[in-house]
Amino acid sequence: MNISFHGADQGVTGSCHLVECAGKRILIDCGLYQGGRSIEEENAEPFGFEPADIDVLLLTHAHLDHCGRIPLLARRGFQGEIITTPASRELARLVMLDAAHLQEEEAARNNRRAARHGRHRRREETPLFTVLDALNSLDAFGRCAAYGERLQVLPGIHATFLDAGHILGSASLLLELEEDGEQRRLLFSGDLGNRGRPLLGQPEVATDLDAIVMETTYGDRAHKALEPTVDEFYAAINATFRRGGNVIIPTFALERAQELLYFLREGVERGILSQATQVFLDSPMAISATEIFRRHPEAYGDDTRALFQAGRDPFQLPGLHFVRETADSMALNKIGGGAVIMAGSGMCTGGRVRHHLRHHLWRRDSSVIFVGFAARGTLARRIIDGAESVRIFGEDIPVHASVHTINGFSAHADCHELMDWYRRAGGAPVTYLVHGDVDAMQAFADRLSDSEVRIPALHERHAL
Repeated sequence: MNISFHGADQGVTGSCHLVECAGKRILIDCGLYQGGRSIEEENAEPFGFEPADIDVLLLTHAHLDHCGRIPLLARRGFQGEIITTPASRELARLVMLDAAHLQEEEAARNNRRAARHGRHRRREETPLFTVLDALNSLDAFGRCAAYGERLQVLPGIHATFLDAGHILGSASLLLELEEDGEQRRLLFSGDLGNRGRPLLGQPEVATDLDAIVMETTYGDRAHKALEPTVDEFYAAINATFRRGGNVIIPTFALERAQELLYFLREGVERGILSQATQVFLDSPMAISATEIFRRHPEAYGDDTRALFQAGRDPFQLPGLHFVRETADSMALNKIGGGAVIMAGSGMCTGGRVRHHLRHHLWRRDSSVIFVGFAARGTLARRIIDGAESVRIFGEDIPVHASVHTINGFSAHADCHELMDWYRRAGGAPVTYLVHGDVDAMQAFADRLSDSEVRIPALHERHAL
């Protein structure tokens, strides 16, 4: 029995881990690296294993950095089964098709730009994968796993999906492995949720473990408490409206968009935000994700479930507009002030938010509110880190807008919550730390005195 690491190793994105047992190969996630041009090249590199050799892929959740390379995996020869929760299955379809569409658009845009400037290429730029690749990969999605159900994946290999409380359908994975009379219990945390959120349940654990593979995105940081976080959010919106500007929120389509709609509705109902507040959800994917949320009450937390049972929609508020068409998105630039515009992507690596940033970053009366993690090398991270100007669509845009970073909304557990989850699991003789910056990993490793801690490098292989 072996485990090898092929993404999110000493880094935050691209989660991909391989378990070998009884002659079978089980892949845990196959995510996209996110960031700058070098990251795009990294996505195109070999996986570190042969896709055709993978028997089963277990998907923890539908964020792009966990499912985004599945179409590429299928294109390169994967013919196994993908198992995940019902909500993750629906969301992954949405995420992968959106990513493929954006990549096709980006490649076409770059080729047109090169042609306009007379740069002749020996080969045109091509997307990492196409919409057709994404559609073809959907055929691999087979069985769905309910939370808490012990599922025989292959002979000698069982998996149990446990609620991770991160996004709709997210799971930690308990693998029970048997080979030549030897047995191992291996727990993958997946991405763990921030406890006490209104939408989802609390992260669950398994115990009596031989090894843990654990995320450390916020392994060195504590989040701000939820109540002052929401107050700060409302204050930033009201201050912007008093200046006569608009609020731009780069928004992750899954969970974050729905959570913000939840709090915007509460703000209006409590009279903290004006009844006249206009909110534009300018993200076809976030709109579709919100519809998927409504179909999966099995993944809700108690507060959200109670609202639905009372016949109330927690995501609906006066002045909410869903913006699907490109022309309608462009028309938002004519709004002088008083609007909250939520658009993808959260790290500003693609999507419509970059157009809104181009129109608002230079305005001193407007604000940009970041409400989630931004990986190094992304446009969001450069703005957060205080860049005086940023380049968007070939144009240098000065940053004059007010920039707010409100990390208390994070869908990830912070260092204290990570430690609480680890203790509830009872620890393990060996703990592998993944999915975090090296500094965060090391800070969290220093807290684990009762375990042999390993911080694997890319493509590193270990015996279980």
